[in-house]
Amino acid sequence: MAALACFSLVLVAAGFALAQTGSTPVAEQPASQGTSTDLFVMFGSDVVRPSLAPKANYNIGLGHTMKFLKKNPLGDELTFGYTYENAGSHGFLHTQFGSHTEALGLMKNFALPGTKRVSGYTWVQGGVTSMTGNPRVENRFYDGESLGAIVHFNDRNSIWIQETFNKIVTVPWYTTAMFGYTRSW
Repeated sequence: MAALACFSLVLVAAGFALAQTGSTPVAEQPASQGTSTDLFVMFGSDVVRPSLAPKANYNIGLGHTMKFLKKNPLGDELTFGYTYENAGSHGFLHTQFGSHTEALGLMKNFALPGTKRVSGYTWVQGGVTSMTGNPRVENRFYDGESLGAIVHFNDRNSIWIQETFNKIVTVPWYTTAMFGYTRSW
């Protein structure tokens, strides 16, 4: 519910900011013209069960839209990302307990009816999570499945808002609500 409230607040704020600047809707994104490369930086919070304690989640990565994948129903953008998650007792501060995930992904961008300023995406990722803070580093398979929205400010700058269902082998599933900035070229 908090993620939905955050999502709504960001969309309203973005719409208000765009209305104040008088900018016109983006007619066509670079990805629809062929290929584009995206650099994304996202911040968020895990809601880890069973205690529902908030935990920091920071993500940085690159994505590249492939023209030949445009008609692929599973995805049109290949991604690589690195994520740091704090698993310690301080929700947003670094502790010795954490997980470091490197993941490859396939993202599917899609238009939303009635708007050119906001689009949607699905994102499936798989990779390796290294859990630190124990006597030895424990490596586990990671699976992440996301649904999100992109608020386009212009052809090159956008804000992403997403909710991710995370599963690490030997760890109960959990969700992550994130928002971030993306620069495309």
